Amino acid sequence: MADLNHDADSSKSSDHNEASVTLLQKLVAEAVGTYFLVFAGCSSIVVNLGNDKVVTQPGISIVWGLAVTVLVYSVGHISGAHFNPAVTIAHASIKRFPLKELKVPAYIVAQVVGAILASGTLRLVFRGKGDHFAGTVPAGSDMQAFVVEFLITFFLMFVISGVATDDRAIGELAGVAVGSTVLLNVMIAGPITGASMNPARSLGPAILHHEYRGIWIYMVSPIVGALAATWLYNFISYTNKPAREITRTPSFLQGRLQAH
Repeated sequence: MADLNHDADSSKSSDHNEASVTLLQKLVAEAVGTYFLVFAGCSSIVVNLGNDKVVTQPGISIVWGLAVTVLVYSVGHISGAHFNPAVTIAHASIKRFPLKELKVPAYIVAQVVGAILASGTLRLVFRGKGDHFAGTVPAGSDMQAFVVEFLITFFLMFVISGVATDDRAIGELAGVAVGSTVLLNVMIAGPITGASMNPARSLGPAILHHEYRGIWIYMVSPIVGALAATWLYNFISYTNKPAREITRTPSFLQGRLQAH
């Protein structure tokens, strides 16, 4: 759900490493990353529903947040760790992700395949009475769900833009920041919409369980929210100064320390 490859583009050695990773390797990384993200997060929901809610809503939130964090650090240097069609589309909209070679649709297909396989694995593991639907459906009105999904995806994508794609940011903390944002969003919006923020995460369980209530919300709202956040961050962070000049100025360093 980040884009750690952008930071790698700032040095020649990183450019070499980026070029040495084939598109197939990136697609496999995206599929595997999305698989384990959906499997871990949805498993916590299934276990919670089948065992008197022993995991609890805070526990589910922690699982989603930790899953994102560890996966960003695991394959972020290979594929950028998108795991989310909304993130891929948003990056592509401002040319942070190449449109050539059909990489955008290829990434999206890999992410959806990973989510479907994870949902299929869950149905095999938790068969019978334990086979609970771990997808996302609106608890209230469609309008409420659309707005909530827009806001939490906006929040997530704004953080991703700040910590994972801006050369001035502390890139080593990207995984923690993005994972923490997911944790917060699931904690807040989980009871309302399921806190998807990710079309692939919603589509996988929906296909396996043939449950499509409100699915259009989870296909459209996260993408709109991600696009809006990316464009806003791109606007407020624009500068004519080189990144090195900005990061070395005392005012920038002082501001960073004060912010923390």
